[in-house]
Amino acid sequence: MMEEVLRQLPTESTQQAAGYPSLFLLVALGSLVPVVPTGALVSSAAVVAFHQTSPFALLVVFAVASGAAFLGDLCLYWLGQRGVRSKNGSRWLEAISSRAAPERLAQAQEKLDEHGTVVLVLSRLVPAGRIPVMLACLLGGMPLRQFARGDVPACLAWAATYQLIGILGGSLFAEPWQGVLAAVALTLLISGTPALWRRLRARLAG
Repeated sequence: MMEEVLRQLPTESTQQAAGYPSLFLLVALGSLVPVVPTGALVSSAAVVAFHQTSPFALLVVFAVASGAAFLGDLCLYWLGQRGVRSKNGSRWLEAISSRAAPERLAQAQEKLDEHGTVVLVLSRLVPAGRIPVMLACLLGGMPLRQFARGDVPACLAWAATYQLIGILGGSLFAEPWQGVLAAVALTLLISGTPALWRRLRARLAG
């Protein structure tokens, strides 16, 4: 019975052919619209790749994830630039602005003035730090080309970080699904802790 079930499962090559384009689309979409947990996606893909026989699976996941994140960031920044240049703004600029708290925007602008595009790398690694820094770049009039140069190492560092989380989850458990659950739980914990801490601090201050 188990052998029949295993025969019906997609082959590893078929899983890769379907999985990599899906990963690219979802990460790019998640960079544009905050409805997709992109970090958890990359970690989960890394767990699956870790258990595959292909020695290049992890490298492909890294390339796909970082490339998709970079493309998504560029598209969002370009759309934001159109809003900044327009007299009436745009819904994309409004969406970016609504996702950046005033105090976090002020901090991002201050760090951007002090450290330049290096801040982009840290913004990708800090949960909820990408949008305030991107908005600071937009309001500061940073050209798209300059933003792109700073965003390349940011996306590479981001993809590497979440892939390492996935590799850790994959190495701790024999079954891929167990590693995926562990990686997703860890990434959600990392992304949710800062927001929870800010709410707690606001309540204590109030």
